[in-house]
Amino acid sequence: MDGQHPQPRTVGLAVQALGDGEILGYPSDTTYALGCDAHQRRAVERLAQLKHRDAKKPFALLVADLSDLARYAQVSNFAYRVLRQLAPGPFTFVLPATRLVPELLLHRRREVGLRIPDAPVARALVLSLGRPLVTTTATALEEQLDGGRGRVVRVEGEPLNDATEVRDVYGHALAQVLDAGPLPGDPSTVLSLMADSIEVIRQGVGMVPGL
Repeated sequence: MDGQHPQPRTVGLAVQALGDGEILGYPSDTTYALGCDAHQRRAVERLAQLKHRDAKKPFALLVADLSDLARYAQVSNFAYRVLRQLAPGPFTFVLPATRLVPELLLHRRREVGLRIPDAPVARALVLSLGRPLVTTTATALEEQLDGGRGRVVRVEGEPLNDATEVRDVYGHALAQVLDAGPLPGDPSTVLSLMADSIEVIRQGVGMVPGL
């Protein structure tokens, strides 16, 4: 598909799948990602199993714009100024969650990670769905030995930047993989804005001026 001008029919079919509780592979502005409707509990649980993800590591939400973000997070004046400067783009912002965030997605400290994409396909999906997407980087899955239990477990590996790789690893569990060609393959930068200051939790492709 055209990553810069996604076709309405393609987006429509993808959104229908999301509404039916399916999981998609799609291009973000950094890597390929996996996503599902944030209000489909079973889909969120399946996504966690698919990624072999630690239950203590919550997913982020993909939202369309600042207005949408403010429905799911408490945004102080400081946070608003940062968001205006950096979003949309390759950043995930950690903020205090509002009551609209599904419990399954909440950290025990009532925080939520939110991302406003600067990628036409991702933006079209969340706009057409009308609700946030649970989003996570599509990564390779690697086997390693669990020293405590003496068994082999699968863990998240390097980000995937090609739709073919996403199909190879996750295709059996995905309704669709929206192919926009090769992507940079670098993860987003994760910033905590919890204490009216900027804390870099993960440095990725997004650079913060002055830091």
